[in-house]
Amino acid sequence: MSHDGATSRPARRPVLRSAAFLVSGALAVTALAGCSSGDDEAESSSPAAAQDIAPAARGDIADGGTLRWAVDALPVTLNSFQADADAGTSRVAGAVLPSMYRLDNQGRAVRDPDFLEKAEVIEREPKQVVLYKLNQQAVWSDGREIGAADFAAQWRALSGKDSAYWTAHNAGYDRIEKIERGKNNLEVRVTFAKPYADWRSLFSPLYPKDVMGTPDAFNEEARRKLKVTAGPFSIKGIDRDAKDITLVRNPRWWGRQAKLEQLVLRAVPREDRAEALVAGKVDLAAVDPEEASRISFADRDKGSSGPLAHGPGALTPAQSMRSWAVAHGDDEDAADAELDTRAKTRKAVTKYEKEQSRLEGYVVRKSLEPAFTQLALNGAEGPLADERVRRAVARAIDRKKLAEVVLKPLGLPAHPVGSHLALAGQQAYADSSGALGSQDTTEARALLADAGWVPGGPLKKETAKTKPKTAGSEDGSESGSEGKKSSESGSEGKKSKAGTEDKKGAVSDSDDGTYIVGESDQKPGDRQPPLLDPARTAAHRYTALLHQADAHKLREADKEKKYADQYAKEAAQGGAPGAYAPKGTAAPAGAPAGPLAKDGKPLTLRFVLPSGPGSDSLRAVADRISRMLEKIGIRTETSKVADASYFKDHIASGQYDLALYSWPVSAFPATDARPIYAKPVPAADGSLTVEQNYTRVGTDHIDQLFDQAIGELDEGEERSLVKQADARIWAAAGSIPLYQRPELVAARRSVANAGAFGFQEPDYENIGFLKPGARPGARPNASGKASASVSSSASPAGKSSGSPFEKPSEKPSEK
Repeated sequence: MSHDGATSRPARRPVLRSAAFLVSGALAVTALAGCSSGDDEAESSSPAAAQDIAPAARGDIADGGTLRWAVDALPVTLNSFQADADAGTSRVAGAVLPSMYRLDNQGRAVRDPDFLEKAEVIEREPKQVVLYKLNQQAVWSDGREIGAADFAAQWRALSGKDSAYWTAHNAGYDRIEKIERGKNNLEVRVTFAKPYADWRSLFSPLYPKDVMGTPDAFNEEARRKLKVTAGPFSIKGIDRDAKDITLVRNPRWWGRQAKLEQLVLRAVPREDRAEALVAGKVDLAAVDPEEASRISFADRDKGSSGPLAHGPGALTPAQSMRSWAVAHGDDEDAADAELDTRAKTRKAVTKYEKEQSRLEGYVVRKSLEPAFTQLALNGAEGPLADERVRRAVARAIDRKKLAEVVLKPLGLPAHPVGSHLALAGQQAYADSSGALGSQDTTEARALLADAGWVPGGPLKKETAKTKPKTAGSEDGSESGSEGKKSSESGSEGKKSKAGTEDKKGAVSDSDDGTYIVGESDQKPGDRQPPLLDPARTAAHRYTALLHQADAHKLREADKEKKYADQYAKEAAQGGAPGAYAPKGTAAPAGAPAGPLAKDGKPLTLRFVLPSGPGSDSLRAVADRISRMLEKIGIRTETSKVADASYFKDHIASGQYDLALYSWPVSAFPATDARPIYAKPVPAADGSLTVEQNYTRVGTDHIDQLFDQAIGELDEGEERSLVKQADARIWAAAGSIPLYQRPELVAARRSVANAGAFGFQEPDYENIGFLKPGARPGARPNASGKASASVSSSASPAGKSSGSPFEKPSEKPSEK
């Protein structure tokens, strides 16, 4: 689970659940399963966006070289099966350890022939038996064959039967009854005590028996080092001071030799990525939209002359005129300060231009991550404990518009996600959002009315400033008073309210839902800047260019003064005629009525968001959601909290009503998604055991469908059960998938077979640098057909409009 871009698989943990079967619910499973927006096969035929890795044949890649790949932090453990394993752990494991199956570009588990010649279910009755036939060349770095002993050691460590092993999850391994050697050491027979549909998820990665054989080796030694490995790379060393891990070619590797001589994983925090790229310290790095924009602008501006239309020197016409007016005004102190600011700006522009020139050596590769962002609704208590309120919230939201807020500026497909359990392109994907219903504010208001929330209801006056009880809180409080929370957690409160307010912010008792233009504290139409017509827009742009050049000749200054005087005269006239409705005009029909209330309490939901610089898109989405909810009479109270406390102190502990965070998807949803949507069960101390279901919303029926899917060996029937479970999850309205997360990667232009991988796991042996004169080949597009790669062409400075990610089609890529 992540709010800032992590894409590792959800931890697999044993699931505690109620054994009772609950048959309540408005819709039957068969009806829910049919609520799809289209043909399942068509929906799962291709990913929403193609991967972008600059594919190249091995013959076009130079032999040797060192690739420096940025990671968020050095992994604290090299053991993927421990609770604190992270994306860095997975990256190391992928390069140095065997995996029987890896994910392809459609998120499917495919056999890795370097390790596995064949694997199949050879018996179903009386018990499931899977026979693995290993590659006879596969050996560990110490020369020993990879064999049944390694499989057995990993099973014993992860079975959950020995508590001395500190494992994070044992799903699947706990269903194994025994592991035996087949006809020889290269054949492994795995017998299951209970049928297990996701058997392909096991033994990926596979650790040597040296790691799995004893609790000490598993718990401690494997955190710091891996003495024995088996992959195209091996670990040369970990430098905690330099914050990097160096991988080198494995001399015992039997497959295709890695093109790179060294692969260095370098810890570079997200906030330092831009600086590291400018300094040339990394060759490959995931970046935020801001850094990606700078790289795209550098590509566009390459070879152009004149001032940049972005960066610290780029001012709007209004800013340019204000700067001139202050610098040439009668207030000498203000004029001196403005001239000093201009001098500092010139220095900043010079520095920025140098940085941009250094970024010309990089390109942005973009796709969609195998993860989606969701709106979580805490159903433990409070208004959202009522399914009708949760459904009303979901029906009020336009998911398409929210996807466009994040993805459209990046030039990525902006399609709302239709499943909790798979993404477009995967075999298990089907749009089951019809089980909940499409966006419909009328229906949302009707659901709220049915739940007893009505507009204009009487509100009880509070004698003290106490916050309403929030869903998920243990004692009905919000961890103290508002002031205490603001000072201790750094949260910021902001209310989005429906209805009109008086000057003190109190909702008027006589509010009838009519909005009177010009009668609020902010009076539109009283004194607003005039709307610019095309001729005047051109004049202001000319003024901005004069400012950027910092010209001080009298002729140019006189021109600035003429335009500034004209602007001031028009502003004094109160704006362009017709820009605002006359004072006293009623708002259009459909404007939100007053706030909703029930039992003397307003319908207010606490929206908790991370406050860090990498969460701008989440906050933009949250703002749109708040406005959508305002239209049906739901107020939202936004609390921005520190990133470090967002998950632990708020999401996991249930201290929120609404929240935004992301889940990765898996090729094995019956196993990996089960704990995320399992029904919480009461613990002995009265608390809830929620597993990873942080919305606290679940049903016995959903649990039963997952249990059936996990034990179903017919792949078609398993997928059908997974889709039925997804429809039930939609109907429960505990979490609302919004959009697939963007994947933006800065790559040095010569780097091939690496970038925005999408679903696919990297082929580490094929990553490298292009030979001089070589170019990447065609890449598969979303439909699976090859297409030539294109990139943005350079445009003259000052003439660029729109997103830097827009791709004109007239010029081929220079990657």
